[in-house]
Amino acid sequence: MSILMSSYHYNDIEKKWQEYWAKNQTFKAENQSEKPKYYVLDMFPYPSGAGLHVGHPLGYIASDVYARYKRHKGFNVLHPQGYDSFGLPAEQYAIQTGQHPAETTKVNIEGGVDKAGNKIEGYRKQMDRIGFSFDWSREFRTSDPSYYKWTQWIFTELFNSWYDNASDKARPVSELVSIFSSEGNTTIDAACDSDIEDFSAAEWNGFSEEKTQEILLQYRLTYLAETEVNWCPELKTVLANDEIVNGVSERGGHPVVRKKMMQWSMRITAYAQRLLDDLDTIDWPQPLKDSQTNWIGRSKGASVTFTVIPTERSDEESHKIEVFTTRPDTIFGVSFMTLAPEHELVSKITTDAQKDDVEAYVKATAKRSERERMADVKTISGVFTGAFAEHPFTGVPVPIWIGDYVLAGYGTGAVMSVPCGDQRDYDFAKHFDIAIPNIFEGVDISQEAYADKENTVITNSDFLNGLDYKKATEKAIKSLEEKGQGTGKINYRLRDAVFSRQRYWGEPFPVYYKNGMPQMIDKKHLPIELPEIEKYLPTETGEPPLGRADVWAWDTNKFAVVSNHLIDNETVFPLELNTMPGWAGSSCYMFRYMDPHNTEEFASKEALDYWQNVDLYLGGSEHATGHLLYSRFWTKAMYDLGHLPVNEPVKKLINQGMILGESAFVHRIEGENKFASATKASEYETQAIHADVSLINASNELDIDAFKNWRPEFKDAEFLTEEDGTFKVSREIEKMSKSKYNVVNPDDICDRYGADTLRMYEMFLGPLEQAKPWSTAGISGVNSFLRKLWKLYHSGADENFEVSEASPSKDALKILHKTIKKVEEDIENFSFNTSVSTFMIAVNELTALKCNNRKILEGLIVLISPYAPHVAEELWEKLGHMQSISTAPFPKFEEKHLVESSKEYPISFNGKMRFTLELSLDLSKDDIEAAVMAHEKTAHYLEGRTPKKVIVVPGKIVNIVG
Repeated sequence: MSILMSSYHYNDIEKKWQEYWAKNQTFKAENQSEKPKYYVLDMFPYPSGAGLHVGHPLGYIASDVYARYKRHKGFNVLHPQGYDSFGLPAEQYAIQTGQHPAETTKVNIEGGVDKAGNKIEGYRKQMDRIGFSFDWSREFRTSDPSYYKWTQWIFTELFNSWYDNASDKARPVSELVSIFSSEGNTTIDAACDSDIEDFSAAEWNGFSEEKTQEILLQYRLTYLAETEVNWCPELKTVLANDEIVNGVSERGGHPVVRKKMMQWSMRITAYAQRLLDDLDTIDWPQPLKDSQTNWIGRSKGASVTFTVIPTERSDEESHKIEVFTTRPDTIFGVSFMTLAPEHELVSKITTDAQKDDVEAYVKATAKRSERERMADVKTISGVFTGAFAEHPFTGVPVPIWIGDYVLAGYGTGAVMSVPCGDQRDYDFAKHFDIAIPNIFEGVDISQEAYADKENTVITNSDFLNGLDYKKATEKAIKSLEEKGQGTGKINYRLRDAVFSRQRYWGEPFPVYYKNGMPQMIDKKHLPIELPEIEKYLPTETGEPPLGRADVWAWDTNKFAVVSNHLIDNETVFPLELNTMPGWAGSSCYMFRYMDPHNTEEFASKEALDYWQNVDLYLGGSEHATGHLLYSRFWTKAMYDLGHLPVNEPVKKLINQGMILGESAFVHRIEGENKFASATKASEYETQAIHADVSLINASNELDIDAFKNWRPEFKDAEFLTEEDGTFKVSREIEKMSKSKYNVVNPDDICDRYGADTLRMYEMFLGPLEQAKPWSTAGISGVNSFLRKLWKLYHSGADENFEVSEASPSKDALKILHKTIKKVEEDIENFSFNTSVSTFMIAVNELTALKCNNRKILEGLIVLISPYAPHVAEELWEKLGHMQSISTAPFPKFEEKHLVESSKEYPISFNGKMRFTLELSLDLSKDDIEAAVMAHEKTAHYLEGRTPKKVIVVPGKIVNIVG
């Protein structure tokens, strides 16, 4: 069979098949199928104007290889894609340029020219060029009202829920109200605020509506409370911990301070133990699990109450300080207490003499982020409040200090300091000359604290003397409980998640305020859409940007957003001015993909029951304690409330490594407008300056004229070149980033080498989970392989397409089945780089055999299809198939083709090998001897002699002796 061919024109081939897939919706998944289901998902991309660089698609290519493989294996595969399109970068760009974030986000996704005149390639076009098998019919953007309607709905569901510790699940608040009405709150074991007062059913039923709402707010899963937050004055917004780097905002590098604000929070702490326990039920990388375990921070110990001794203020009320300790056995070693500078009691207990020092310290501490304070273990600072607390057992006055190594949001914001058993306490005590009593028998604490609790024997501790850590802990807790000054407790480092942002470009809260209390807007009136505003900055009076909206009030009669001037606080009320944080839209998005066009439900029960949850999730490890922890929390809450059939969002997760860029540096001589070539730079004091990698050739030579045009400030610079007139740059491997000018655009690679080459090369670079440097030098080898693959199918005259219908040879079958076995194992183990090596070996071996057999070539191209789908589709069509190769079954491995039928025996004479002879493995010992003795070469080496004996080991050797 011979068909006239054209050469391997990858750009034409790729364009043809991308258009085919789009037109035929080849990868559209159905919500019901007789096939088993498999759900593959990439972490939500944020569409920025910078577009994709070659590092971004790594995870997408890997997930696409796996999704295509699972289709070949007979699965109904859901592989959707969309955009996490709310966020601070778009808002900052809007502030700088005056462009609406919706407009810039749309251009970033779809491509075009923004109002500032910047040409934007567009995420969608870039992704389509790489040939992903996404089901684009399910695409959504978190900034579309039709999507964030459901984020608003989930918020209201959480608001209308509380956590029942007794049943270990969330329940509707309506059930809590029923309990209060009949029993009061003394029998309730709930996850709630710590300062709730007891009340009876009669008292509850007598409370005003406002009072009952205040109480319920202390139990709800999402609630309003005054919270210590990271406030960025420059950005005028609250930042999450992961949005702060080295004490400044990640976006813009602005200072961040700690500040108390009334904020929406989510009671994720209610789920701490379940979040911890269920890590054992999911197949996630251990480092990621460890991150979540550490972030949740479970510890067992005791809650201890210290009573503050009244100071010189006669009207001073009696204050109590609650501390949590994991070492109640060391309570007799307490020589001081340390409060976080933000602790609410600091201002109440500080004496007049210490007031100025304390206030100055508190103000200075507010300028340091929590992360900075936690990381700084060298700086020792603190101030004495002048106040003392009574030791719960001895009654001895214990001085109360404040120190920034204690954080308000961790535990109770107060610690009982035992310097002999904790190094930070020890260093603090040494620095401020505070007593360090020793309560450990036979231990020298003259140089450092002793923290080995397993080998502890307690002394100088009254009734705990002579006890080990475990017995002393049990006895201390029992005694504290008997005295009413403590109780055994399990504590978590995890804190409730602040859910408010003082920004414009985010989901509006479905909340209005009546008499200062939050009211939810019913689901049937959602979404509450973002209003138009003129500027995206906070108001002059410090309100969030939505404070600039003229039409931002809720009419409870019309069920509509109306003009602010209609607010009468009777039927028209003010709406919430904050918006939701960046993680709101991504916490449950994987379930919305299951039924994205449903306008009546978040997703239908049928769709949710069919897809269940994500089978494979790929994304960066930086989301370990942000997105992934919140997503698990929301999923569990929605499961408790009957909205989801699963309590974990993702079964298996893989963190792909980063593709690093190879940066280029030119070396400017200090104090001069002069540059030295890399080999000459060591002769001078120089400053390394990033150069755009596009200006450098494969020999590390800089295009000097292009560099001068690129950096006009250096247009008159002098360049000290090599002897041959070239100017060399130095190279360094760094994170790929636009700011380092080391970004490689995947579009350029697709233009020059083709998308299939890009896909295979990214998989070939190294193990998926590891970081690896990008090097364009190796990409031509992959492109050559694809040309060799193409040629294998075009072995006819004038390189025409030609395949043979004859039966394949044993050698060809062996090569194919060896490849099937290896590739299947590699894909199942996500070892994509070794698969590419296997393809190269197979094509070389089949080329050497001059194999053009249909059965072999059809099997081979299906194997390669997940990696290089465009060329696979083209060759599949040339092989005479009318349907997409994505519908072809994965070739089945048959062991028999790898079983050897013959053996090449070494034939030796007196132990010295003289020649080899291929014989069937079916031959008996006698048959082997007969065949060897009959061979002409045997007669030659015997020279007429009769051997003494012939040693035959079937399958191994033949040795003729004598």
